[in-house]
Amino acid sequence: MTDAPEGTPRSRRQSKRAKSRADFDATVADIEAQVRATNAKIEAQVRATNAKIEERTGRNLVAAVVIGIVFGAAFLLSLILLKEVFMLFAAALFIAVTLELTTAFRNSGRNVPRVASIIAALAVVPAAFYTSAPLPAALEPSLGWLHENGQWKVFLLGAAFVTVWRLVEATLPGRRKHARELGIDILAGLFIQAYAVFLGTFTVLLDGEPNGQWWVISLLVIVISTDTGAYAAGLLLGRHKMAPRISPKKTWEGFGGSILAALIAGILMVTLLLHLSILDGIVFGIAIALSATLGDLTESLIKRDLGIKDISNWLPGHGGFLDRLDSVLPSAATAYALFLIFHGAK
Repeated sequence: MTDAPEGTPRSRRQSKRAKSRADFDATVADIEAQVRATNAKIEAQVRATNAKIEERTGRNLVAAVVIGIVFGAAFLLSLILLKEVFMLFAAALFIAVTLELTTAFRNSGRNVPRVASIIAALAVVPAAFYTSAPLPAALEPSLGWLHENGQWKVFLLGAAFVTVWRLVEATLPGRRKHARELGIDILAGLFIQAYAVFLGTFTVLLDGEPNGQWWVISLLVIVISTDTGAYAAGLLLGRHKMAPRISPKKTWEGFGGSILAALIAGILMVTLLLHLSILDGIVFGIAIALSATLGDLTESLIKRDLGIKDISNWLPGHGGFLDRLDSVLPSAATAYALFLIFHGAK
């Protein structure tokens, strides 16, 4: 088909349609350019905001939130489904924490035996659980002694096992050290068992108690609230450093936010889930906030002495497992002590 001669009605209609199409294409292209520019601006603003948050807190916020949700959901499901599932989940966590910490110590020059430390950590978890939980009938005759301070007994046996392992290593050719260096290695191994494993197993000990899973859930919710309150208040209001030589990011404003968040969470969890009084909730909240802060500072001190930012990089935005459990470790022992006090007061 040939084009119509210029000046005819048909040619004018064709020219008008071509101009309308060109105008439409130009409008679409302009809209697309504006959308791309807006998206680029938003992405730049998000990156800048995340960079400021990361600079202020030392964490990638998005990755931290996602990992935190997954981690918390796994904890919660294991507690609700079956107590023994939580024991297995806790055993896997403490093995990971032990591996992280022994590796960090070894990288700093301390020869802490990995295999012995992991075996000792693995043994104390079920010992702690069956200190308070009933043993399967088939195991009762041989392991009934666990009911009497089984957590302590196996922890001490594990600590002795790690120590003997290191002493035997020191007798091998090429593995000998000066007595002082050997002593520091042994103390480092004992510290890992006491700090990263024994304190943590109070969650398992508490879980084994009747209705103890609700205490563990309350503990975790209050610890998470404490960390969240400290994070938010420190990010928005933080001005005065709390312990700059140990943890430069921690502020007194953040500490105040952690106390407030822990009080609210403590009252809610204790009254709604544990069916205790508001006063018990206040005590629970403050005690966990203080112990969680102590745990956070303790891990910061360890990392400072080792010259590292995170214990490991296994969890994006969080560092390692110990970086997530640092507040839980002393708080678990605190929660178990409060469990005994509150139940003894009834």
